[in-house]
Amino acid sequence: MNVVLTIVLTLQMLSAVGMIALILVQHGKGADMGAAFGSGSSGSLFGASGSANFLSRTTAGLATVFFVCTLALAYFGNLRSTSSGSVLEGPVAATPGAAASAVSAPAASAPAAPASAAGQIPAK
Repeated sequence: MNVVLTIVLTLQMLSAVGMIALILVQHGKGADMGAAFGSGSSGSLFGASGSANFLSRTTAGLATVFFVCTLALAYFGNLRSTSSGSVLEGPVAATPGAAASAVSAPAASAPAAPASAAGQIPAK
């Protein structure tokens, strides 16, 4: 099971890095407007119209792989057995009365204020 999780996690990481790279390589819709006025070149490695089509399809494919890997990791994450022990499922007190007496014991043993000092304001 650990091998499958490692493969899915590696595939997810590679698809995420690939998506980031492809998204940064793509140019926006407004980039062609600047090229029309001579501030940039409109030629590209994949041709004038082929680059957007190729890059956008590859990005969509990588996004699909990333989404499927995320769902697979979520599924495998919920398959773990509950007998492994969780921090939230820690041991409970042996008897219910023991917890109640431990809470009330410090309050009963608190020292009382002296009767002569009750209600008096200290003088300077």
